[in-house]
Amino acid sequence: MQFWSIKNNKIMSLKLENRVAVITGGSAGIGLATAKLFAAQGAKVAITGRNQQNLDKAVAEIGHGAIGIQGDAAILADLDRLYVTVAQQLGNVDVLVANAAVYMLAPLADFTEEMFDKQSNVNFKGTFFTVQKALPYLNDRAAVILVSSIAGDKGIPNHSSYSATKAAIRSLGRSFAAELLPRGIRVNVLTPGPVDTNVFDQVTSSKEEADMFKGNMANFTPIKRLGKPEELAAAALYLASEDSAFMIGAELLLDGGVRSL
Repeated sequence: MQFWSIKNNKIMSLKLENRVAVITGGSAGIGLATAKLFAAQGAKVAITGRNQQNLDKAVAEIGHGAIGIQGDAAILADLDRLYVTVAQQLGNVDVLVANAAVYMLAPLADFTEEMFDKQSNVNFKGTFFTVQKALPYLNDRAAVILVSSIAGDKGIPNHSSYSATKAAIRSLGRSFAAELLPRGIRVNVLTPGPVDTNVFDQVTSSKEEADMFKGNMANFTPIKRLGKPEELAAAALYLASEDSAFMIGAELLLDGGVRSL
């Protein structure tokens, strides 16, 4: 069956028609916005998340037959179960977005081993094995998108562990791209600046504190605002589609000018 989108009285083919897309950390923020856009563009979408209630809510918002699979990117058995389930219900994978991450901040002197291990296990180890475990299920010429952060290129107080994991993801993007090139699998990295998501609520203790943090981060950008999850989703769609067929091992930067200005 062929699906079409009508815009301004013109008929346009959907960019991800009938492609199977897996998005880790897809129940909120950038992941959820990306899942919604991919589904609207014809993809058969599977998302992951640690909280089943949040997953169920996100799947209802995405619609289009999306499925949610509870799991933790840091647990390899969960990743194995993810890809077996996707293959059984949707088919082999055409687009993989390794987006799952935790955002934990503390001064260097106060950062605990438990915090370090949790952040490294999800952000770095989780991203590595999200791609490795996908290999038997990835179609040739698939698109893989790793989500990094501008924090990986900046020296920011209280961000040392988080920034290091995101810098590692940028490095993985280059190495994965080189290794998977013979299969025609394109690996690229999406690097956001500060984005208006619920992470601000997670690292603060009140709405007032969260709003202050958001304001500070907005002022940190030359454009003087936070990014929108939908803006990052549009960038992910570009990387997932044939529009970016000549882009391999590269980085797509959406940071409000932080790194350049």
